[in-house]
Amino acid sequence: MNSIRHLACIPAIATVLVVAACGGGSPSDQRPGASTGVTPTSGPDSFLLFPNPQVQADGSKQTNTVAYAEAYYSAIDPNNEKDTLAKWKAANKFDGTEITVVFGDGRDLGYGRRMTARMNPDKTLAFVVENYLIDPSGNSGYGAESLLINLDAAIVRDPKSLAFVNAIEFSPGPAGGEVFFAKFFNFNAVTGQRELTVDLDGRGEKAMPGPCITCHGGRGDALTPPDATGKRHFPLVENSSSRTRGDVQARLHPFEVDAFLFSSKVGFTRAEQEAQFKSMNMMVLCSYPLPAGSPTSDEDKCRRVTKPTENEWQGPAATMLKSFYGGDGMHNSVFKDNFLPESWQTSGQTTLYQNVIAPACRLCHLMRGTGAQSDIDFATFEKFKAYADPNRDDRIRAHVIDRGNMPLAKIVFDAFYAAKRDETLATFLETQGFSVRDASGAVLKPGRPVADPGPDRVVQQGVTRLSANGSLFSTTYAWSLVSGPNGATLVDGDTVQPRFNANSDGTYVLSLVTSNGSVQSDPKKVTLVVDSALAPAPSTIRFADIKSALQTCTSCHAAGAPQLPPVFFTNSDRNGDGAVDPTDDAWFYAEVRGRINFSDIVASPLLRKPSDHHHGGLFQPGFDSTAAPGDNRRQTYDLFLNWILNGAPQ
Repeated sequence: MNSIRHLACIPAIATVLVVAACGGGSPSDQRPGASTGVTPTSGPDSFLLFPNPQVQADGSKQTNTVAYAEAYYSAIDPNNEKDTLAKWKAANKFDGTEITVVFGDGRDLGYGRRMTARMNPDKTLAFVVENYLIDPSGNSGYGAESLLINLDAAIVRDPKSLAFVNAIEFSPGPAGGEVFFAKFFNFNAVTGQRELTVDLDGRGEKAMPGPCITCHGGRGDALTPPDATGKRHFPLVENSSSRTRGDVQARLHPFEVDAFLFSSKVGFTRAEQEAQFKSMNMMVLCSYPLPAGSPTSDEDKCRRVTKPTENEWQGPAATMLKSFYGGDGMHNSVFKDNFLPESWQTSGQTTLYQNVIAPACRLCHLMRGTGAQSDIDFATFEKFKAYADPNRDDRIRAHVIDRGNMPLAKIVFDAFYAAKRDETLATFLETQGFSVRDASGAVLKPGRPVADPGPDRVVQQGVTRLSANGSLFSTTYAWSLVSGPNGATLVDGDTVQPRFNANSDGTYVLSLVTSNGSVQSDPKKVTLVVDSALAPAPSTIRFADIKSALQTCTSCHAAGAPQLPPVFFTNSDRNGDGAVDPTDDAWFYAEVRGRINFSDIVASPLLRKPSDHHHGGLFQPGFDSTAAPGDNRRQTYDLFLNWILNGAPQ
């Protein structure tokens, strides 16, 4: 993610914008855009969407709907007191005494940017950014020359070149309180009206706040069912310290001044603005919680101390931010990024960190995690390596090499390959036992067909509907029966959903090969264990069965837990009407269904967490996903999996 979007999320009106949503690159990494203003597509085009976009029954992605954006703004601004740029500035007390910087952001395809920031006496923070682009068609390209032109436009505030305005504030929720959280706003450059959707990369409108919080550490949980008035509410994250709907657990990013381009004009050089950037970075530091008992310096006095029982994010990005100015005390006046965590250096992974993690992963991942489960922040090499275990967890390969949804924005995605960062990553993955190259030795890239016949599972005798819907970049399908007892049949083996029929118990192996034009995938096998005694039958599993099984998790997933989790699995008054009734059960179902990733089933938190995938060592009996389907050690896992494969009916 780029260093300005951390405080301004870069929602855009112009269709040419491509933001760096998970790392970034220096201006030399960028490739010129096509004459249409859209960077040539070299892989998938589903950037800036959550890896789990909350696929609904009709196939739509809930986090990318207008309803999601409406629920978000209703949660953070229920009375529309900030639905225009003017009202937003007034609410945040803009009075002309703010800090302003102007620069060219080479990580966001050449925009000239004018950012204004302020910290109020009550420690609330507010940042607003004007983004300038001389040629919205993209015909001018995005090289250094165009960036300088756009920078000049930002300096003079050319109204014809103002493409969009966006803002972030760090403040309490609508009901007030001592706990502040980040809120994201997008405003029309002409009318100043707040907008629900934005087109950041020429690939269509995406709903707020998703394009911002995909990299700011935010959660994309499911909306509630409609209440008595028909209104759907934004989810409540149970371990949020603010206890406010709309607090998506997003964070502010440090400004990486080294990546910016500056003018030589008096008043706008880097040297003349270095102090302003440091002041804004110190504002960002104030937004980070401070772990209880941590040693502090003067610059930490503005930080809120965490409560261990709330299991909140512990602000690991603070160490990096301080290092930019010399460490504790932040005595250096000039920004310099030479941050290298000790774990990466002592593990001999300096090259991997500097070539891959720092430019393409670091900022987004540092914004994520909780006090109890921080594996995802990649702050140590050991945390990163845990996602690259071919025998247990292949998520790095799955997201980068196969799915191509990491890096999570087009600009970073293209910079990742243009700078050959994929080669560095591939070398590491090979040392872990992954195969990541084609027959010619080239690193595999997303966009090629990848077969997915679904997860191994246990089924009853009779007809089982298979599915290749999880396959990637595929248009044709070829199934085959590899092994198993005699008498089994496979019907419609050239379709996405063939029918497998087995009248004998036993273990059956099937294979799927998919294609896209003349390009064919590697074969992928799936094992089906047929058990006539399987109970309950997969087609009969309902939420009541899942809810019952989840009660083994309530020592942690409940209000009285030692460290609060983001979701409770106990009965409670979820809709706040003063009673615990079937309506609350419907809300409970929506929360649990939201922990299913229908785009990538095996990645569902509902399956991964109790199987002890990055779950703080908390393994639930019956969830041993390494055991064979039908084995008692994975009985509950099989129950959940068959429910999901049947659409997770209520």
